[in-house]
Amino acid sequence: MLATGTTIGSYRVLAQIGEGGMGTVYLGEHALLGRRAAIKVLLPQLSINADIVKRFFNEARAVTQIADPGIVQVFDFGYHSDGSAFIVMELLDGEPMDRRLARVGRMGLVETLRLMRLVCASLAVAHAKGIVHRDLKPENIFIVPDPAVVGGERPKILDFGIAKLSSDEPGSVKTRTGLVMGTPVYMSPEQCRGAAEVDHRSDIYAIGCVMFTMLTGRPPFEGQGSGDLIAAHIREPAPFATSRVPHLPPVVDEILQRCLCKSPADRHASMAALVQILETVEERASSPGRMAAMSSQPTIAAPSSAMVAAAAAPTTISGANGQTGAPAMVTSPPSTARRWWLAGAALAVAAAVGVVAVVAPRGESKAAEVVGATATPSHVTPLPTDAPRVVSTPADGAVVATVRVDVPSDAPADAPSDAPAGDATGDAPVDMPQHPKPPRPRPRPRPTPEPPHVTPVDRGD
Repeated sequence: MLATGTTIGSYRVLAQIGEGGMGTVYLGEHALLGRRAAIKVLLPQLSINADIVKRFFNEARAVTQIADPGIVQVFDFGYHSDGSAFIVMELLDGEPMDRRLARVGRMGLVETLRLMRLVCASLAVAHAKGIVHRDLKPENIFIVPDPAVVGGERPKILDFGIAKLSSDEPGSVKTRTGLVMGTPVYMSPEQCRGAAEVDHRSDIYAIGCVMFTMLTGRPPFEGQGSGDLIAAHIREPAPFATSRVPHLPPVVDEILQRCLCKSPADRHASMAALVQILETVEERASSPGRMAAMSSQPTIAAPSSAMVAAAAAPTTISGANGQTGAPAMVTSPPSTARRWWLAGAALAVAAAVGVVAVVAPRGESKAAEVVGATATPSHVTPLPTDAPRVVSTPADGAVVATVRVDVPSDAPADAPSDAPAGDATGDAPVDMPQHPKPPRPRPRPRPTPEPPHVTPVDRGD
């Protein structure tokens, strides 16, 4: 333990502010600049291990290459006069995440999504530099005030590369002080197995464990000892967050379950991809109405090829006997033929895309009625023979709508028509005349002339 006033590098020790498994943390002040910083001094038994110190300094150099506000800055590193290795880091004003969780129990959805999105964004920058943390946990995430970001606070990632400060013996997971390859509660399955290659996807697994803990107040796997935890990470399926907090939206389970996949190849491809997902869900969670709609409605599938073909299929006219012809128009009595031709054409188009709209001319009692719908294209609901039908013929699997258009009530029943024969029954397609001729008046029958009246002549005989 260093006494107050001890000079270490360019800094003077002011007080001890923390103690951990790797060493002791002191509050220091630069002798010339007056800038305050945190000084972490490795334990003497670790400082004599040249390999551990080399890794420690290499990680310090790597962190200085990452220009990101979400990663704690390193100002200096070296050896103290007593041989202890030290690192001078940015002094943070706030609280570690594990202390906040102990105070509040668990965090809200929006707060969790916001903080974890910022953590993942900083990790994406580190991964781009080839640096993998490998010891992510709430203790290594410090929450500091920052009015420049939404929510007024920002997470800072601490202890980059501390997991590398361990023995190189394959398969060793040492949890005693100073030799920690990772924290078993948050370690990925490949870390638990002591795999030779541990890449950025190990951090994605740890992010899933941390986020699960923030939302539920407990980590996904719990056990009496490190062995139980390691076995659970390797063999047991991850629980659903909604099994512990039922009101969470299902999309949270989808994100966490993919983070916690046993195989690295099944997890999110990168931290950058996870950032985009968290950002999208955060925007929806910030609006309760949008989140409620997203939680209650099923996923909308893309239109199938059959539906697309149905929308593009031509409309035909079918008569009472079920025969169909080429695309055509429906005729009505000449007195209102043009207006009802437009209505019939609109209904035909609406039936082809699965939507029926009815528009009746003002001042007339007209109607269009959906009389049947079925998923089988070949089935057509029979209609009376005196009413034309508009039938869509889509591809297989699409919906067929049958529409009946009533004739105007003001048309005389016996009104003659110039339309070709067969247009009423739909046996043959007909074209609508542009200028229908008025019905010819029937010639009045001429009265039969009566024979002239002849008066008989009296001849006198």
